[in-house]
Amino acid sequence: MKRFRVVPAAAVVLLSWLVASQSASAALFEDDEARRAILDLRARVAQIDEQQKGRASELAQANAQVAERLATLQRSLLDLNNQLEGLRSDIAQLRGSQEQLQREIADLQQRQRDLGQSFDERMRKLEPVRVSLDGHEFDASPEERKTYEDAVALMRAGSFDKAAPALSAFLLRYPASGYANSARFWLGNAQYALRDYTAAMASFRAFVKAAPAHPQAPEALLALANSQAEMKDTKGARQTIDELIKTYPKSEAAQAGKDRLGSLR
Repeated sequence: MKRFRVVPAAAVVLLSWLVASQSASAALFEDDEARRAILDLRARVAQIDEQQKGRASELAQANAQVAERLATLQRSLLDLNNQLEGLRSDIAQLRGSQEQLQREIADLQQRQRDLGQSFDERMRKLEPVRVSLDGHEFDASPEERKTYEDAVALMRAGSFDKAAPALSAFLLRYPASGYANSARFWLGNAQYALRDYTAAMASFRAFVKAAPAHPQAPEALLALANSQAEMKDTKGARQTIDELIKTYPKSEAAQAGKDRLGSLR
């Protein structure tokens, strides 16, 4: 049988205190380490927070700068767009002005062509033309030629009442015309057809006096004799026929005059 050694109570108390003291020291040591770890962790978290706050501030500043640049860029784009719209409007106005100017130039050119053509036509009307009539050549203006031809056309159409004043007007307007002698001859014929024998005799006599070598001079003398006969001037008619036979003996009018003498008694 084993014997148990009795430990004094004071020893037990001391031993308990030592164990408790060691346990407390160990616990205290562990709390300090944990505290330091927590503090370090808090410091690191705070540092991270500060860093994040700094980065957030920098990011906010950067975002603000970007936003400002974007706003500036948008304003620039808006100004540029307004300028482009203004340029488009100016270009449209310029195109409209150019088209209007082109139309005005085209109208002016057309007017110039029309004026040039009208001027050329007027000049052609004024420029004399070479005319050959009854073996005689002379220069006459287009208007002079037309006036004469219109009057003779009335004569040939049998409109003696219109031909006579037209031929008289021609002689008044163109007294020195190369058509004048022929106009006197046709005027005498128109007057004879209208039975204005006095006027016809004056016209025929003026014609023969002005153009004795004219191919129609013999006919004019015969017509003069006929006018005298119609006026009952038989003596005058015979004298005119004698003049006709003497001056133009080989003409057909002279032969007709000879035949006419038989009826003039």
